[in-house]
Amino acid sequence: MTSDNTENNPVDPETGAQGEVAGEGRPPLDSEDTGVVQEAEVIVEEASAADQLAERTADLQRLQAEYTNYRRRVDRDKQANIETAKASVVGALVPILDDLDRARSHGDLVEGPLRAVADKLNDTLTGLGLTVFGVEGDAFDPELHEAVQHEGEGSDPVLSVVMRKGYKFGDRVLRHAMVGVADRVGEQPADGSAAGAEEESK
Repeated sequence: MTSDNTENNPVDPETGAQGEVAGEGRPPLDSEDTGVVQEAEVIVEEASAADQLAERTADLQRLQAEYTNYRRRVDRDKQANIETAKASVVGALVPILDDLDRARSHGDLVEGPLRAVADKLNDTLTGLGLTVFGVEGDAFDPELHEAVQHEGEGSDPVLSVVMRKGYKFGDRVLRHAMVGVADRVGEQPADGSAAGAEEESK
């Protein structure tokens, strides 16, 4: 009985267990099947490598975008700091421009070395971006002008007198212009239509 069972159920040489020997009862793989298995393993490995490459590429693109945004922000802040420093220096020179304007109005800058200094200073500050505003006849703008004198109803206010010039550096207002405001004087049409209307009314 025992010998018969042993013959029918041979002992597995690897595990020592009685039963079918490993590999028995299954058809062996031929060379074509082995090639298919190896090809499938290669495909799986390539797919895994492609996924890793795509992931690393996405990480690199994200880091590059973050770095680009960082550089832009740093450059923008740097430029803003430069403009602020320039505006601070130019703003400190505005009282000197007022003194030069008063000297010019008194005739002290008609000729001589002081006129040359005044012209060079004005040219330099203008080249840096300083602009002057506040001219009689300009429309009143509360963002630019400080009205200390009012005349009329205020329906269409314009600058009637400029007591102190205003200065801007780029888009930044360094000092508001001190002005007097009056209503705009209406102009008669050049084609004489107003006169014609008066004759028709008569």
